Amino acid sequence: MLLFSMSAAHAETEQYVLDDGDRISIKVYGEDDLSMDILLSTQGRFDYPYLGRLQAAGKTVGQLQSTIERGLRGDYLIDPKVTVNVIQFRKFYVNGEVNQPGGYDYQPGLTVAKAIAIAGGFTDRASRNKIQKTDSKKSTTQKNVGLSLSVGPGDIIVVEQSFF
Repeated sequence: MLLFSMSAAHAETEQYVLDDGDRISIKVYGEDDLSMDILLSTQGRFDYPYLGRLQAAGKTVGQLQSTIERGLRGDYLIDPKVTVNVIQFRKFYVNGEVNQPGGYDYQPGLTVAKAIAIAGGFTDRASRNKIQKTDSKKSTTQKNVGLSLSVGPGDIIVVEQSFF
């Protein structure tokens, strides 16, 4: 069961689309000078040895890994083995009637229920039915969302107050 959970999390991370605010780790096996941790800039770019400025925003982790491997192959290395991992995801936000409102690091597989739990749970005045979620990528707001709805990085969840 744990192996399946780790495999699912790895697969989700491979498809994760990078953006500004993500912290990534690039490892090139056998080449310590090409291995580094990077916080993506507001444009989602970073400078990388021999390859110059690379665009990471809008690419999946796997696509960025392939871009670096292709760039290093041939002129610099014969068969580079590159891994790219997200070591700190962008934040999501929980506001309103939760015990600890604020921004928290995104985690793959996050749902509204898990996000509220991370924010300390509902307050005594919280409405369990009036929860809205703003999707940062689509700039849309959904009202009265279910607790099982997925949450993405940059999303904003607002728990409204109950009147009864």
